[in-house]
Amino acid sequence: MAGSLSHQIRNNCVFCGSSLGKEKEFLESANHLGWVLVERKIHLVYGGGSLGLMGSVSIAIFLGGNHVLGIVPKALAKVDIIGKTVGEKLQVSIMSKRMNAMFDHVDVFIALPGGLGTIRRDISYFLLGPTEHSPET
Repeated sequence: MAGSLSHQIRNNCVFCGSSLGKEKEFLESANHLGWVLVERKIHLVYGGGSLGLMGSVSIAIFLGGNHVLGIVPKALAKVDIIGKTVGEKLQVSIMSKRMNAMFDHVDVFIALPGGLGTIRRDISYFLLGPTEHSPET
């Protein structure tokens, strides 16, 4: 790298699927990312839960001793469709508040494969920013 970052990356948000995906390489990559973040002492902020690729990333980081913050909308917290949130849990009222909270707590974002939902969320967030008008997913 030609230069250095002006500030150290401490908190990262990872967007990826809550399913394992169709390729074993997706799961291997998610797990590897978790351990790379542990080695670099970068904490995780994510959408909560313990399923699929997101579960792999969050569990690796948690087991590695780094802080994990799951930001979960109230509607998802009431039902068990995302699995148990790993680490600390912050409950928010709606999905757009989740995105705003993620934005407020991180230095960088990483997107891994996760299907159309992840792609839609990532693109809308980066185009619209953290607004009340971001599409609900």
